[in-house]
Amino acid sequence: MYAIIMGGGRVGLSLANLLIEEGFDITLIENDETLCAEIASDLDALVICGNGTSSKLLEEVDIEDAKYFIATTGNDEANLLSCILVRKYDVDTIIARVSNPDHEEAFKEVGIDRVISPEISAARDLAQYVTNPRVSKLTTLGEGDAEIIEMTITNDKVVGKRFKDISPTKEYIIIATYDNGKLVIPQANNIISRGEKVSLLVKRGHIQKVSKKLEKL
Repeated sequence: MYAIIMGGGRVGLSLANLLIEEGFDITLIENDETLCAEIASDLDALVICGNGTSSKLLEEVDIEDAKYFIATTGNDEANLLSCILVRKYDVDTIIARVSNPDHEEAFKEVGIDRVISPEISAARDLAQYVTNPRVSKLTTLGEGDAEIIEMTITNDKVVGKRFKDISPTKEYIIIATYDNGKLVIPQANNIISRGEKVSLLVKRGHIQKVSKKLEKL
C-alpha cells in the first residue's frame, strides 16, 4: 500500500517508520535539504527534497497511485495548500496535521478526510491523567468519539456480579479482561473479581463517570 508523507520532522518521521513496519511503501517529501540528507540515511523509504505544495512534484512521486496523503509539517498553511492540491487526484484518504486549533475548521471545510492536532491530543491526555490518574488510555477511535481504556475493578458494588449485569451500557462496553496477563474476551456469565483488570470502549465524555462506577475512589 502506497502512502505519501509531507514533512520530515518528528511527527512525519515517526509516522513513516510506523507505516514501514506495517508494510507500507512510503515516499516522504521534505523541503529542508539538510534534514532530507539526515532522513535519507536512516529511513527505509524514498525521500524527496522538494516542495509538497507543487503539483509537478506530487505527480513525479506518483500521487495518483497513493492510497494515503498525509501532511505533517508544522506549517498549517503549507499542509492546507498541499491537501487542496491533492484533492484533484484519485487519493483515497487525505490527512492533515493542524498546529493551531483555530485553523481546524478551515481544514474540514475544504473536504480533508481527517484533521489531526497533536497539540490538542496532548492537552486532552494531560487533562485525563489529572482527572483520572488510575485510567490508562490505549487508543482514540473515530473523531475522538470514543476511547479504549484500561482500569482495575475495585468497587464492591461491582465485584461478584456477572459481566452481563454491568456491560454493555449506553456509555461503555467491557471488551476484554485478563487471565495471568493474557487477554480474554469476557463471557456474559463470568463473575467479576476484585482487582480484575479490564479493557473498555467508552464514549467521549464518560470516562470519569465510568471510572467512579467501576473503581473505589
